[in-house]
Amino acid sequence: MENKKQTVCVVGLGYVGLPMAVRSVEVGYKVIGIEKMKEKVSLINKGKSPIKEKYLEDNLPKFTPRATNDEKEIKKADIILICVPTPVDEKFYPDLTPVIGASEMIARNLKKGALVVLESTVNPGVSEEIVEPIFRRAGFKVGKDVFIAHCPERVNPGDEKWTVANLPRVVGSFDKKGLEMALAYYRNITTGEVRPMKSIREAEAVKIMENSFRDINIAFVNELARSFDRMGIDVKDVILGAATKPFAFMPHFPSCGVGGHCIPVDPYYLIERAKEIGFDHKFLRVAREINNSMPRYTVELLQDALNEIKKPMRGTKVGILGIAYKANVDDVRESPSLKIIEIAKKYGSDVLTFDPYIKEKSTEKSLEQILKKSEAIILVTDHNQFKAIDPKTLKKHGIKVVIDGKNCLDKKAIQKMGILYRGIGR
Repeated sequence: MENKKQTVCVVGLGYVGLPMAVRSVEVGYKVIGIEKMKEKVSLINKGKSPIKEKYLEDNLPKFTPRATNDEKEIKKADIILICVPTPVDEKFYPDLTPVIGASEMIARNLKKGALVVLESTVNPGVSEEIVEPIFRRAGFKVGKDVFIAHCPERVNPGDEKWTVANLPRVVGSFDKKGLEMALAYYRNITTGEVRPMKSIREAEAVKIMENSFRDINIAFVNELARSFDRMGIDVKDVILGAATKPFAFMPHFPSCGVGGHCIPVDPYYLIERAKEIGFDHKFLRVAREINNSMPRYTVELLQDALNEIKKPMRGTKVGILGIAYKANVDDVRESPSLKIIEIAKKYGSDVLTFDPYIKEKSTEKSLEQILKKSEAIILVTDHNQFKAIDPKTLKKHGIKVVIDGKNCLDKKAIQKMGILYRGIGR
């Protein structure tokens, strides 16, 4: 299509922005990536991915965007994507500083008639109340001099089936022309459906709904896990039993905590925004409290198991298997492992860590080494390497307690080795 002759500028070359930049090159756009970190800029320009992600490792060498930290390059762009983080602070209050900073930088360097798309996850109202005024104050009239749209990112690190190339997307804008421009771009990017929303606020609400839905359902099964554990019921078996129902049930599974850049963060954006209009999202708050409590509960499972064998937490060598928040990726954002490590250390344990994807942050160099040194282990991340551990290997290294934070190990086989096993609700 003729609009592929346009130049796309992606602001922020992280887990969201870099795949979008690579995909844009792949389908024929000229692409500039703006990134603050010089090391990352250098790697990308050499066709090397700074992120351990199969889509990027396969495609970045072939479809390499031009990365730079020079904001003036934005002037060349017809389409600009804002792909910066939207975190929460230590009190779980939304931090929109990166979005504001990126918007101001773009406004300083924007050519008239360009399309600006916010991909960062935000609460409903941010585009209208924060982003649009930045461009208006810079002298741009929205719908004439600049077109603003929102297409919430959908990235699932480690997922080889769903990538930016085929994921369905939703798009909202301030005006008809902005919507048409954004739809044209995303329909070039993905083979999936691109659904226009009636307003930019609706588009903002979509992502918040998606991740709040998951957070609530995970909280539900986490609470069931703790209840069923006291009743002597294996929650995993119950979930698999319920999943045989072919309608009106979607299985979610408990774990030692919820991590990543979306689920532990996005509900707070809606909670805080609703407060401003006098509404209290009680359900979302309770879900967040439950999920935030799971790392401590996991350490308490270890404490109880050690008590059974008359061993104190203090001084016990505890191996933490996994630092990443999910399987087979190197992403540590909001990882429950960080909280589990912190709590176990407060209990006085001698904490050892190993993650095959994040060796630079691991205290041990290999799985063999951490098992050899540990008396108890907590499996936090269900990497393939960890799921394949032979219970005989645990026995050989003298592991006395296994806390399976992902319910992915062979419970019966581990118990057969005379090792205490505790899962989340099993």
